[in-house]
Amino acid sequence: MHIDRQQIGKRMSQIVVHGDTVYLAGQVSTDRSSDVRNQTEEVLSKIDELLAEAGSGKTRILSAQIWLRDIDRDFTAMNDIWEKWMPAGCAPARATTEAKMAAPDILVEVMVIAAR
Repeated sequence: MHIDRQQIGKRMSQIVVHGDTVYLAGQVSTDRSSDVRNQTEEVLSKIDELLAEAGSGKTRILSAQIWLRDIDRDFTAMNDIWEKWMPAGCAPARATTEAKMAAPDILVEVMVIAAR
């Protein structure tokens, strides 16, 4: 079966499609001077754009992995933004954990798998 890679970089592709499954790379905010709410909004907006490019959307997300720099501080705020973004009845299987991020100003990273 064909594998379609889009927005290919040296280290990773932003989108990989295999059959009717869309895999997105982990998304982080470009504006890292902002708080976790703003970073989460930006990340989810990026996910919307990438899923649309792949022929999918947030109602088709199967699984989400979320990493927070400080889960005690940011879990509630991140979830507030997530719950406003995710349509009712479309919540995917999801895990959220605390992690040391690639840079100290990254507060949240989200990676999703979706159906097309």
